[in-house]
Amino acid sequence: MFKVVLPLLCLAVTCSAQTFLCGAGKSAPGTTVLQASTIYSDKAAGFDLEASPAVSPSGCSSESGFFFSVPLEEGNYRVTVVLGGSYAAVTTVRAEARRLMLFHVATAAGKTRTESFVVNVRRPEIAGSGGRVVKRKPRELNSLNWDDKLTLEFAGTHPSVRSIRIQPADPATPTVYLAGDSTVVDQDNEPWAAWGQMLPGFFGPELAIANDAESGETIASFEGEGRFAKIFSTLHRGDYLFIQFAHNDQKPGKGYVSPERYEDLLQKYTNLARSKGATPVLVTSMNRRTYDRGGHVTDTLAPYPQTMKKLADADHVSLIDLNAMSKILYEAVGEAKSKSLFVYADANTYPGQIQPLHDDTHFDGYGAYELARCVVLGIQQAGLPLTRQLRQPSLRFNPAKPDSLQSVVLPVAPFFNLEKPYER
Repeated sequence: MFKVVLPLLCLAVTCSAQTFLCGAGKSAPGTTVLQASTIYSDKAAGFDLEASPAVSPSGCSSESGFFFSVPLEEGNYRVTVVLGGSYAAVTTVRAEARRLMLFHVATAAGKTRTESFVVNVRRPEIAGSGGRVVKRKPRELNSLNWDDKLTLEFAGTHPSVRSIRIQPADPATPTVYLAGDSTVVDQDNEPWAAWGQMLPGFFGPELAIANDAESGETIASFEGEGRFAKIFSTLHRGDYLFIQFAHNDQKPGKGYVSPERYEDLLQKYTNLARSKGATPVLVTSMNRRTYDRGGHVTDTLAPYPQTMKKLADADHVSLIDLNAMSKILYEAVGEAKSKSLFVYADANTYPGQIQPLHDDTHFDGYGAYELARCVVLGIQQAGLPLTRQLRQPSLRFNPAKPDSLQSVVLPVAPFFNLEKPYER
């Protein structure tokens, strides 16, 4: 049940642990001492994408943020970072396409804090399929989720790291696979976000989350593009498969998926997951931002959430009712203030944005974070063993009492795309 797919000949950083030290230390076997001039290439780890941080014996740090990449094969990797530097810092760590791994880790000047997490790295090739690859959209071709490296982002207030250690994850580490659409996917660019990319931040280093969701997907297109095949090529006993679709399935046109076919495909993949010894979990789609005159959220997704709940009940499949929880959340925030959960922005809020942004389906970082908290609550309510892997297993979110906007301010990444995520 080995999660890391290795070729016969593999990179040193793939086959064994590799440690990177900032600015000082002995270059022992398996250890690389980083300098500001240590730049990533397809054969060597280094700083990537943006300007290198300042590097000294007290750590790698910058005023706003920096990236570090390591060439790696597909698989799950345990990452251990020693955070801290000369200045007091609050560091947020994201991986790959803006997946939240650590949120607001505070360190006092001259102090350190060690944290670990697991990052899933994937490639488009589907193992055991005779050369088949996932049929990706043009927007995915340059995504950090599909390249030949593991990328880490250190962001926040004086973000600082003293060392980074990367090693293949324990083969027994369970993986949670996410199948879904633009409300689940790792959104590459600001100001968009989705709950799937926030979910890893709530779990400790004994669990991997593989977010295979993609914008514009229906449950049928997810099958046709080889995305389910990709998941099942590496899914093993002890893993989980979370499935959330509906937003695109219901739309008229050639991509339309009838409720009957929707139910058939849900049943097909829950049965297949069980046959592999994995646990299927059905997630009803969250509501859109639509209210009636009384301030109550209106249902725009029927009958898909109801179809999913009926199947879950009949087949005894674990269910997370995100549809119901999102209704409670949106109504607690209120119609006017609920814009703070979604991508709403006045003109000139973001670089090159000359028109206002108004979107009642897609979320910003705050909304995605709150929905991820709803999903975590659903995991706890369902009594899934995953609860033991939470960083705070006893903490329960109440959608009727959401976090304040000010308490969930995520660092802004340097990559923007003002176009609405792909829809069918």
